[in-house]
Amino acid sequence: MKIIPKGLTKFNFSDNGSASVECALKMAFQYQYQCGHSRRTRFMCLSDGYHGETIGALSVGTLDLYAKIYKPMLMDTIQIEAPDCYRCKYGKCRDCCGCECFVRAEEAFAEHGDETCAIIVEPLLQGSAGMRIYPPLYLKKLRELCDRYGILLIADEIATGFGRTGKYFACDHAGITPDIMCVSKGLTGGYMPMAITITTDEIYDAFYADYSSGRAFMHSHTYSGNPLGCSAAIAVQGILQNTDVLEKAQERGVYLYARLMETFGDNPNVGEIRSIGLINAIELVEDRESKKGFDSSLRMGYRIYRNALTKGLLLRPLGNVLYFNPPLIINESEIDAAVERCAAAVREVL
Repeated sequence: MKIIPKGLTKFNFSDNGSASVECALKMAFQYQYQCGHSRRTRFMCLSDGYHGETIGALSVGTLDLYAKIYKPMLMDTIQIEAPDCYRCKYGKCRDCCGCECFVRAEEAFAEHGDETCAIIVEPLLQGSAGMRIYPPLYLKKLRELCDRYGILLIADEIATGFGRTGKYFACDHAGITPDIMCVSKGLTGGYMPMAITITTDEIYDAFYADYSSGRAFMHSHTYSGNPLGCSAAIAVQGILQNTDVLEKAQERGVYLYARLMETFGDNPNVGEIRSIGLINAIELVEDRESKKGFDSSLRMGYRIYRNALTKGLLLRPLGNVLYFNPPLIINESEIDAAVERCAAAVREVL
């Protein structure tokens, strides 16, 4: 059973997500160079994106929390304003818009298309930005734009792959195939360090030549293709493909969202509850009408996280956003317990 998007056929192994992103960036750059596009030396990325913490990955990430101190070391990238569906500047909603915000991408491509080798995105879900979810239509439009300008599309599926969003990969929601896809995390169920950068025959063929031509992709890490990591990955994929784990996870995702809406839907300090697959995020606000968030100095999300710990619940705060990203095998009674403990922590802190 082939699970990756159609057209992705070649695999380069590494041992963590950041390394797979570095591999993707180098691969895209060298591909363009060897195809005679030597002017294509820059990368595009979305604002508030996160792709890892190596130098290349930080360069195409745009969160100062991780990158600010290293800016003198980083590549000069082209940043596109990312979709923010909760605070849409066009007055639209996530489920009924035409991606009017995509005009920002069109402007960037028009201005910098001839000098750009690739754009990297977190498909549908910007994790570190606060679990921001944007429509599949945005990805479809981006695929078409990349094809028009000859720019490679890199999908960072490290956090979204292997059923986390309700489908095997977030790209599947949009029905598109990226030119390069990075996977890790769910690849081995978190048991062993393992990552893969996956690409197409067309890109692979640009490197395939006699050794003396110097076209080889000179990129390798000590633990690339580690046999224990590969064994864990094979075992995990076998479970995902031969059991009903993913089907059950989709059902649990719907159940978790319903429980959160029932519990927090009328809370005046909950601005939005957003969901994709089993990932559910609660955005806390000082004022629901204006969508004004709590002052960052209050560390409201962190305070609720600390309180929840005393109740035996581990949440992850991202500023004013609390999110649930539970194991795919969570059951309804565990969801009930988690939501109840979260509600208690929110009540006590707020």
